[in-house]
Amino acid sequence: MPRRLREARERSGMSLRTLAKRLDISASALSQIETGKSRPSVRTLYAVVSELGVSLDDLFDNHGASETRPAATGAADVVVGRGGTATEWMTAATSIHPLLRAADRPTLELDTGVQWERLTAEHDPMIDFLRVTYDPGSASNAHGKLVRHAGREYGVVLEGTLDVTVGFETYSLAVGDSISFSSDEPHVLANNGQVPAIAIWFVVGRRQSDPRKPLFDDPALAEASNNGV
Repeated sequence: MPRRLREARERSGMSLRTLAKRLDISASALSQIETGKSRPSVRTLYAVVSELGVSLDDLFDNHGASETRPAATGAADVVVGRGGTATEWMTAATSIHPLLRAADRPTLELDTGVQWERLTAEHDPMIDFLRVTYDPGSASNAHGKLVRHAGREYGVVLEGTLDVTVGFETYSLAVGDSISFSSDEPHVLANNGQVPAIAIWFVVGRRQSDPRKPLFDDPALAEASNNGV
């Protein structure tokens, strides 16, 4: 991620000091993130994405030998009734490959002891489909602070236990337990157990929000909430 973050900033033509000021962090803190000496928080990560106008997927570290997908073969390649030449459709088919090998999963390492692995072979503009790993004592946000953002979340625990706080309620999820909730409710995920917790997580619609402008600061949303909307 450090290299990708620096490249994205340089493409934008923004200096390190300018970006740091917009992110409300020090230039030295941003420099350490860009050089891999420290990891960003979830809040900083999404602020970077919003400020630079890039996708979260642009910052994932891609594993595997190559990002070029092999061409699919067989009857499933035949596209009927959509127009376009056979060459055009074959080109499209080779650029959007449905399979992602476990060894090739793009990953993000966050400062809170959390690892995200993207489970889609390509960038999906609508959904974050992730395998998340929480080390013992780690949380989705520094110091266990609750956050809000646009979207809705769905998760199921594969290993260990995960405590999910939504509003004033905390739910303890064991292996096989699942949960869904609106992301505009204050929430935080934490592993208070003794072994790593692994879960599959879907987040729908998060990309429409800027983490530096949480929903509870939106006067229109507050008014709608007060009116029972």
